[in-house]
Amino acid sequence: MQDNSPHITCCIVPALRTQCSLCLFQPLNTESTMLRVTTASLCSYCQRIRLLVPNSASAFTVTSPNKKPENQLTVDSLYELSVDIRKVRKSKAWVLSEKSSYVSETADVLRDMGADTAVIALILETHPEAVLCRPEDVAAQRDLWVSVCPNKRELMRIIEKFPASFFTLTHYSNQRDNILYLQSLHLSNRIIGKLMASAPQSFSRPVVLNKEVIHTLRETYLDLGGDEGNLRIWLQKLLSQNPFILLRPAEAWRDSLGFLREQGFSTEELLGLVSSLRASIAELRPECMQQALAFIEEALECSKDELKVIVIHCPAILYYSLPTLVARFHGLMDVGVSMEQVKESPNVLELTTQIVLYRIQKLASYGYDVCSGSLDVVVGTKKDFEMSCGKLQLRQQRPLFNPVAPLRSDED
Repeated sequence: MQDNSPHITCCIVPALRTQCSLCLFQPLNTESTMLRVTTASLCSYCQRIRLLVPNSASAFTVTSPNKKPENQLTVDSLYELSVDIRKVRKSKAWVLSEKSSYVSETADVLRDMGADTAVIALILETHPEAVLCRPEDVAAQRDLWVSVCPNKRELMRIIEKFPASFFTLTHYSNQRDNILYLQSLHLSNRIIGKLMASAPQSFSRPVVLNKEVIHTLRETYLDLGGDEGNLRIWLQKLLSQNPFILLRPAEAWRDSLGFLREQGFSTEELLGLVSSLRASIAELRPECMQQALAFIEEALECSKDELKVIVIHCPAILYYSLPTLVARFHGLMDVGVSMEQVKESPNVLELTTQIVLYRIQKLASYGYDVCSGSLDVVVGTKKDFEMSCGKLQLRQQRPLFNPVAPLRSDED
């Protein structure tokens, strides 16, 4: 008996070789009656499922029964602001399920600070939690940030770049107290605003913790011979170079500096190291610095005094991990660089092996042999290196004689 079921014709007719788009079942032996019957049953089931799935849903999407339904008012309000709802669903879907939201109110605050439609949409796509903040809290936050920003337009630039920092409203009193404390130190509002944007955690914690770190920094600077009159400038430079400095425990500063003192560095040298390493010195652990120094001393066959000079010229040695230093040093040895060259230009260890190889090859194309010359031309920023290459290229193109000089004959 032949089965004329349309599902069988759809799925298993040999000439078509098609398959059901839902169950993806395709029999291997189309002559088998048992497989035809099984296929017909499966595809009939798929057809019934198809009737239950909305046209807008994917045939393979499974919706969790525990998923909270979306707040349609929130979705519609975001859609009216040209927010890409798909991005929000992908990153912060839970926001769309919250019962209360303030989409239009949040947009009004941003618009009042100078944001256009595109910027508002970008901010709400990046940080959709902003629509859950109460309007009065956002207004208070705006007034707080305006106290360290020159104008609303500048504040809007910060919010566009760091929306999460601005819309973190859970520690308002701590933020206010920390701002007032840093302003009492006569630090510039520009530096304080940068700290709030880049390291909001520093302002969310109690002000007493930041006071302790600042006190340790002040003691360190003065103990190392720093001038009280330059303390504010020194602090601003540290804070601007590393906004997370206030998050480092005061003990970390003491441990790192204590270790370097034991290595024989003078107070003046320590002050130079602290300024060069910026706030990174608080991130260094004595045991890691000990490993790095021991390796450099052995690899370069240098004395304790020579090691100190190397560290002063290249403080980065202190915070590179031992595997990184080993790999970079051996990479230099593999291309023919000598230990004496590294000792004279230790900053070459700040560059990755790939960058060093590229620069050596480029210099070779201009006729410069690094192995017989100095590594100073290799080190430095990309801009510095390109300038050095430009000079070598001009030297390579320069004629061997001066074409405007008068020619002398043998008779002269």
